[in-house]
Amino acid sequence: MAESENGVEHVAARLRAEIAKVIVGQERVVHDVVVALFAGGHVLLEGVPGTAKTLLVRALSLALDASFKRVQFTPDLMPSDLVGLSMWNQQTNAFDFRPGPLFAGLVLADEINRSPAKTQAALLEAMSERRITVDGEGHDLPPLFTVIATQNPIEYEGTYPLPEAELDRFMLKVLVPYPERDDEEGILERYARGFDAERSATFGIEKVATVEEVLALRRGLKDVIAEPSVLGYITDVIRATRDTPTLILGASPRAAVALFQCARATAALDGRNFVTPDDVKAMTPACLRHRVVVSPELEVEGGTADDAVRSVLERVEVPR
Repeated sequence: MAESENGVEHVAARLRAEIAKVIVGQERVVHDVVVALFAGGHVLLEGVPGTAKTLLVRALSLALDASFKRVQFTPDLMPSDLVGLSMWNQQTNAFDFRPGPLFAGLVLADEINRSPAKTQAALLEAMSERRITVDGEGHDLPPLFTVIATQNPIEYEGTYPLPEAELDRFMLKVLVPYPERDDEEGILERYARGFDAERSATFGIEKVATVEEVLALRRGLKDVIAEPSVLGYITDVIRATRDTPTLILGASPRAAVALFQCARATAALDGRNFVTPDDVKAMTPACLRHRVVVSPELEVEGGTADDAVRSVLERVEVPR
């Protein structure tokens, strides 16, 4: 296979093509998830029930030759249910560590906001350092380790708001909307032909990328050039969120790093070795919407974090 066919652009295209076998429409959502995968970040998918959030992650896991674990978050889920625990081995007279589901390349944290803060905290070290500590002993997670979490934006009973520190660990918060009319009809047509979202045997998805490929392409992103003017633009956008009247909390330096990494991955997905201001603008909403806090006045008027971020982009000068 030619070297060019092993680049981010082509590997990402293969992944999206396989995902498209089960996900109708939602091109922007799929694009952002793939961007985060190559940028080395975690994703929070937010959408109402029935918009194929879980199905999207399952499809990605089938197209990617990597270990996959799904964790259904519930109020009684304990930290040890995620990270694992040490158990006494009578044969060796020693404790053996039994790894939990976080020891996988791709982890689906389904309905993540249904577990309390104690369980949420167990994810912080894993998501930021790709390692966990159990009984004072550190354990490295797989190099690919990527968390894709889902949450419902409208149901509050029995849920726990995600702590700001945990939200900041997600590189992107991707909103999953209802499909367009033609796409929704296309979903029904697929079911009429025998597709069943509960039976992966009907998906027809093939593995088209390996862990080694993705990790190599992640390392290769360092060769994507970002001119000083583009870096300055990212800095100006981030700093502008801190003096925007409609925001009471602006974006952190970690947000700037995430935006830079996503812009670089976006450029690579488009087959370019340089970042443009448009790459930055395209990824800004998903990078910042969960990292800023809107003012009560904007909330009363029905405004959202996206509205505030959009106003920031409109007033920050774009470099030529």
